[in-house]
Amino acid sequence: MRLGYYRGSAAGTWIGRRYRGGGCYHTIALGLADDLTNADGSKVFDFWQAQGAARQWAEKQRLIDEGMVRGGPYTVADAVHDYLDAVRAEKGPAAERKAKYIFNASILPELGPLLVDKLTADRLLRWRNSLATRPKRVRTKCTADRPATRETPDNDDARRKRKATANRILTMLKTALTRAFQAGRVASDQAWRRVKSFAKVDEAVVRYLTAEEARRLVNACNDDFRPLVQAALLTGCRYSEVARLRASAFNLDSGTLAIRLSKGKVRHVILTNEGMLCFATWTVGRLPTEHVFLRDDGSVWGPSHQQRPLEAASKKAGIAPPLTFHVLRHTHASQLAMRGVPMAVIAKQLGHADTRMTEKHYAHLAPNYVAETIRASFPNLGIGDTLKVVPLRVAGKTG
Repeated sequence: MRLGYYRGSAAGTWIGRRYRGGGCYHTIALGLADDLTNADGSKVFDFWQAQGAARQWAEKQRLIDEGMVRGGPYTVADAVHDYLDAVRAEKGPAAERKAKYIFNASILPELGPLLVDKLTADRLLRWRNSLATRPKRVRTKCTADRPATRETPDNDDARRKRKATANRILTMLKTALTRAFQAGRVASDQAWRRVKSFAKVDEAVVRYLTAEEARRLVNACNDDFRPLVQAALLTGCRYSEVARLRASAFNLDSGTLAIRLSKGKVRHVILTNEGMLCFATWTVGRLPTEHVFLRDDGSVWGPSHQQRPLEAASKKAGIAPPLTFHVLRHTHASQLAMRGVPMAVIAKQLGHADTRMTEKHYAHLAPNYVAETIRASFPNLGIGDTLKVVPLRVAGKTG
């Protein structure tokens, strides 16, 4: 590989040249020299940047010649397609469909046609920022000309949520592009490595139901939807895990549920006596391969079938704002944390790989040594004696 300089009428051009054998050379213009403008490492190069660009180009051409990299232009859409193939092979069709929806909705319309090798950090930053300012998408009829959106309030929490959503979408894009780089399909990963997620936007306050609210919600559900809600509250399982449960997953002898294909793994959820009684009732007379939960018309519960009945039940039960199914999972974990169950046990029940995610969401609910020691050790300073309003529970103790 050789690096050359062609002197033009104004600024010069850096030229890369590579011998391909048989007396043939492959030559390419890498970019302008920094004769008249400062180098930016993208279109204008100094000598050292031109050397680096020439090496990347030569390495990619070598991989193409050896059949290790796809020849011709490689776009973001190509990288996404290759990534979805890997997801289908590793995690199954359901995970592929979920990922494909996000790519089609938020990534491919704007970035799909772009060449991966031509991506810049600035271009990706502007796309990330646009995600954080768009109105929330809502379900759209298949006959609609364009996706429907819903205006969201302009307050701190709404902005935090939009930024958190943008972070998740950015992570998916970076995962797909990084896989393409690791497979040798693109020459560099510097563009997206320089793009960082929004900071301090994932610290949401976990919402959970009290036992009384949970009972009201269950009573407000339709007959076919009620068992799904009960199962989620009693197990902490995700909606997709509950919806695809088959009778063979329930083991009455051990009092467990085998949750299969949950993020590519199998975990065993421990059931309480109440949970075992419910699942024994739901699975009685069913073949091992039959789904535990079915809709009124005998069909299985599919993706997104849960939100409308859950919103209707929330309204009927007087719970506002309307719940999402994930709140039921948070309720299961929060009730365990408030009763002093160790974080490692809760993490295992929920299927977390370690306790970091569990501690992030639920550690503040758990009785702990630090809080109990401070409350027991800090002296009464006598500065609250002038308060004229006394909490009823304190008055009850002294009166």
